[in-house]
Amino acid sequence: MKTFKFKKPSLLLGALLLASMSCSDEFLQVAPTDSLADAQVSTKAGIDGLLIGTYSALNGVFGNRFEGPNHWATGSIVGGEANKGTDAGDYSSLNPIQRYEASPVDPNNDFNSLWRGRYEGISRANKVLSSIANSTELSSADAARLSGEARMLRGHFYFDLKKHFNNIVVFDETVAPEDLAALPNNGDAWAQIEADLQFAYDNLPGVNGAGRVNKWAAAALMGKAKLFQQKFGEAKTWFSDVIANGVTSNGIKYALLDDYAQIYNAENDNNSEVVFDVESANNTGSVNNANAFDDLNYPYNTGPDGPGNCCGFFQPSFEMANSYRTGADGLPLLDKSYNSPANALKDDYGVEADEAFVEDADPLDPRIDHVIGRRGIPYLDWIEHPGKAWIRDQAYGGPYSPKKYIYYRSQENSFTDGSSWTRGYATMNYTIIRFADVLLMAAEAEIEAPSGSLATALDYVNQVRRRAANSEYWVKEYDSDVNAANYVISEYTSFPNADFARDAVRFERKLELGEEGHRFFDLVRWGVAAEELNAYLAYESTKLVTKFGGASFTSGKNEYFPIPQAQIDITGAEILSQNPGY
Repeated sequence: MKTFKFKKPSLLLGALLLASMSCSDEFLQVAPTDSLADAQVSTKAGIDGLLIGTYSALNGVFGNRFEGPNHWATGSIVGGEANKGTDAGDYSSLNPIQRYEASPVDPNNDFNSLWRGRYEGISRANKVLSSIANSTELSSADAARLSGEARMLRGHFYFDLKKHFNNIVVFDETVAPEDLAALPNNGDAWAQIEADLQFAYDNLPGVNGAGRVNKWAAAALMGKAKLFQQKFGEAKTWFSDVIANGVTSNGIKYALLDDYAQIYNAENDNNSEVVFDVESANNTGSVNNANAFDDLNYPYNTGPDGPGNCCGFFQPSFEMANSYRTGADGLPLLDKSYNSPANALKDDYGVEADEAFVEDADPLDPRIDHVIGRRGIPYLDWIEHPGKAWIRDQAYGGPYSPKKYIYYRSQENSFTDGSSWTRGYATMNYTIIRFADVLLMAAEAEIEAPSGSLATALDYVNQVRRRAANSEYWVKEYDSDVNAANYVISEYTSFPNADFARDAVRFERKLELGEEGHRFFDLVRWGVAAEELNAYLAYESTKLVTKFGGASFTSGKNEYFPIPQAQIDITGAEILSQNPGY
């Protein structure tokens, strides 16, 4: 059983909340419900309780799945690497979002919940910081460490808001509550993010305990923030420091795992590849402490033969599956010919589960079968993926199932929380930044920075590919050493120029980080979202005609999501201005 976690406020914080609501002889002077007096959070234990409450906001506050840290909808589905699955009538508010027709008036409250949830996290971080400032009971070392954790988390929450909405409200713990409503959404978010992450790096230790952020997580996120701003030289410096010196928060030197699949295995949480993650737990009295944001995203209708038994909302796209095609030399098809009739992956689209199907024999990157569940290939330790039997509506979502962050048959009821309506509450940590991500971001910085090195970028990319090429860990047929498919992968021999290197690194991010919620935000920061996503729509609509017919990505609009109309209504349009095009 997993018992160590930080997802929700501790029992101590719960006790403090209860204490704050106790009766008083001065019964006409009752403290506001769910509030904490300053004295209650002036101690180290009280402030740490508030901090744990801030950590809990990483996976959401209001129970909406858009709040989850994996961004399965806003990063992967909108990024073209996955389709909204099940059928058109289920969670229908996602339909216009995946077609780039999102509205500020959100019928399912998805964007409003994301906005509110991240600002709740910021509010909690600010409360920690103000409590530290008002406390006389903390040592200077404890004050620095706790402040560093709070500011790292606040920097992350602002970063998440910035990449989703761009025009956001920015404030810190010094702004009085009565002044918040008058703040416009044109604050300098990057300046705040960088200040928070610099403080965290300067004040956090390298070893801070599993589940807590450390200085190296702050450094990696700072490098990512610099990359998003195209400050490539500065990003290179930060990433080089992380690669050379970084350790996990429990003191393990950063390194790629030998086995790619173990990144997504709950039994291997807090491993050497974890830079920044969200912890999870089961049997706590609330499935929200498990990966509740992912409960819809298992293969559909698996019964006892598969995980979750619900609901099929997250289905890898045809285009994404085709991307794992390799040439005879084991390298990706960077010319984008992977969607051509000659190269497109053989699939069981339209084939009934009881009909014969011959698997694809052409060369494939072995990561495909760690990322995508497909007909005839072993699905973890469950059964061979049966195809259409695990898909609610192939004509709507396609033939594929997700495979990352899925629990194993052997983990049922030990690494899952089955106390709610579905078995699909896995208790594995979600990794927001992992070391392979750092290596690939560092490779990008090396290519783009004036002082960068194509040779160093090549080495970083090949480290990632070398792990994927370890045949010992390729997916095998059950009870056999026979590879489940024709896996062919090799390292790059050279990066002859920056253009080739840039294409290689960007494609490697797609292959390595597929279905992890990064894709859309990568395309936007590279300035190629309109080109890439309209090409994706053109191809995917040849398969899923009703779903994508007439859909298009509009440049200058769809790079960011609409500011929730509910927030504009609360503050007034003169304070919160809507993003262009909505």
